[in-house]
Amino acid sequence: MDISIVIPAFEEAKKIAHDMQVAAQFLQDYNFAGEIIVVDDGSSDTTTNIARQAGDQLGANVTSYILRSEQNCGKGNAVKRGVNISTGDYVMFADCGCCVPYENVLDGLELIKNNHCEIAHGSRVHAKTKITNPQTLYRRLCSVMFRFIVSRLTKIPGHLTDTQCGFKVYKGSVARELYADCITEGFMFDIEIILRAQKAGYRIKEFPITWTCDRDTRLHPAKTIGPVLKELKKIKKSLN
Repeated sequence: MDISIVIPAFEEAKKIAHDMQVAAQFLQDYNFAGEIIVVDDGSSDTTTNIARQAGDQLGANVTSYILRSEQNCGKGNAVKRGVNISTGDYVMFADCGCCVPYENVLDGLELIKNNHCEIAHGSRVHAKTKITNPQTLYRRLCSVMFRFIVSRLTKIPGHLTDTQCGFKVYKGSVARELYADCITEGFMFDIEIILRAQKAGYRIKEFPITWTCDRDTRLHPAKTIGPVLKELKKIKKSLN
């Protein structure tokens, strides 16, 4: 298996079929043998049923797996479950909504294949990134505040400009190793994985993307600041 694509989903009945079709088309266009792993994080809508129907219509070189949690556990839990069952030489995860064209991951794969790193992050802040639909001013301010808080509470490598972009690719064995130990179930799992990678000596590089902001988001900064701080403290304690 060349590439495993993990798609975490929560209340995404309107998007998930299109996401899976686009992911499958990417695998077919570039002749990758791949698997698409959708993890429904306890949705109350028909996300799981629609994903299963979409999976039956994908190409012959694409395998699909649909996992479902009975309750909403958090994005970190969903990505971890998907990574844990992956079998690809490379593992990536992408947020619902197709905010980044899948072919953008080719740059990240090249970085890993050429031994420049074991982990490659898409970055919305990269100098060569193209933003076609920017975030609102409120969310941009929240992002600045978030980076400040994270830098104060953790030892995130200074060269990483965008830790929360939902478009990342890993060497498969490295992904499965890091996520197997991940304890963060919420949005701060990205931070924990970065810190675990740093501790293990794995290299992380960023690559430019074309990004379109999806205003239909499940993340509400004002409601998550408390849980975020709690998770960051938990991560810091677990890695000391």
